[in-house]
Amino acid sequence: MSSTCCRMFVNMTSFRHLPSVDRVLAHKRLKELGQSYPHDLLVGFIREELTAARRRIAAGGDCPSVDAVAEKVCQSVLALDKFSPRRVINASGVIIHTNLGRAPLSEEAIAAMKSAAAGYCDLEYDIESGERGSRNVHIESLICRLTGAGAALAVNNNASAVLLGLMALARRKEVIVSRGQAVEIGGGFRVPDVMRQSGAKLVEVGTTNCTYAADYEQAINPQTAAILRVHSSNFRVVGFTSTVTLGELVMVGRKHGIPVLDDLGSGCFLDTSRFGLEREPTVQESITAGAGLVFFSGDKLVGGPQAGIIAGEKALVDRLKKHPLARAVRIDKVRLAGLRATLVHYLKNEAVLKIPVWRMIATPVGEIEKRAESWAKAAGKSALVVDGETVVGGGSLPGGSLPTRLVLIHGGKRLADALRQRSVPIIGRVERDRLLLDPRTVLPEEDEMVLKALRADAATLAG
Repeated sequence: MSSTCCRMFVNMTSFRHLPSVDRVLAHKRLKELGQSYPHDLLVGFIREELTAARRRIAAGGDCPSVDAVAEKVCQSVLALDKFSPRRVINASGVIIHTNLGRAPLSEEAIAAMKSAAAGYCDLEYDIESGERGSRNVHIESLICRLTGAGAALAVNNNASAVLLGLMALARRKEVIVSRGQAVEIGGGFRVPDVMRQSGAKLVEVGTTNCTYAADYEQAINPQTAAILRVHSSNFRVVGFTSTVTLGELVMVGRKHGIPVLDDLGSGCFLDTSRFGLEREPTVQESITAGAGLVFFSGDKLVGGPQAGIIAGEKALVDRLKKHPLARAVRIDKVRLAGLRATLVHYLKNEAVLKIPVWRMIATPVGEIEKRAESWAKAAGKSALVVDGETVVGGGSLPGGSLPTRLVLIHGGKRLADALRQRSVPIIGRVERDRLLLDPRTVLPEEDEMVLKALRADAATLAG
């Protein structure tokens, strides 16, 4: 008998030995779960696991026992009661880590979101008049006070903010963009693609590295609806370059009666150079320079929940508010509450003390070194403290980093795996079998969990 025939015979035998749905349901573990979970739910999970087992057998795997199938089903069912996404501790050295949920929130923002989620709220209800209100009223005045804008609007995220702006102001018309700014910002968000979806026509001017005010002037015609500037929030072009300042763009726009739209990407309210970082343009500067609309994110350097924020001239913002897409991309009550609480921190000049992103950025290296030394002591003899750099991340400040002190653990791959398996996973980074942990991206109030985990897991692996 050929080897192929033997494999087919083994596979057929394995398929026949797969337990039935009823047999798995009769297992002791499933009977116990049946007291708390609906019968149809359990049957669905069993069928899914048996289908997966058939695929594994067809690929040459073994037939699982009824105990093994029941265990897999139990794990899947019990996972329903666990939070997801789940909390993790970020010791990776990236402050705004997109894969880990971007900006952690302040205690006040969390409390505000919990309050809005716990019951009914005055989302679109005017308490004083007893009439219907607008959800935008909760944040518009705060954004205007912070930035100097005439009006403001919050939507789901910055991609939808830009899309709304283009659809409301430039559908079936032309928008001028520097060729060096027709970029992919991240997560597949490409400026040319967004243009197409909005119905606006992209008109590229200049070259990848050099664009001049005259290039914009020459491209303007009766079909031009706007000039769009896209901030290079996650890359840099260096060497022989020339760009047009926002102020120069505004002068060109005003000369021809065309608004300038400024996509800042991350968005920022504070002067990043105060903390030894490259200077990031602030929203206030864009408004002062005369941008008609400014678009930016709420969950990056702003340090709040996911949101897209639009600020600018009242006449333009009002057009966006009235557009049908505004309803489709509007922000929900929970994130609206968290965003408002975050904005209040800036108004009270307490952002550096309250907002985790800015707390991490502002932490002195000396303080980080003390924490790193205690972590290294907990991790044992294979750990030492070394110099390193923390990246801001999240499409913010490309190339911008802060000095830090890292805990380096030789042969730390197994420890990294163990730390990720904890009830609150601890995420570091592994380079050449060395585990690196950065205290700067971990809130001080999380230190005790890190210390306990390092002591326990390092001792277990050493034993």
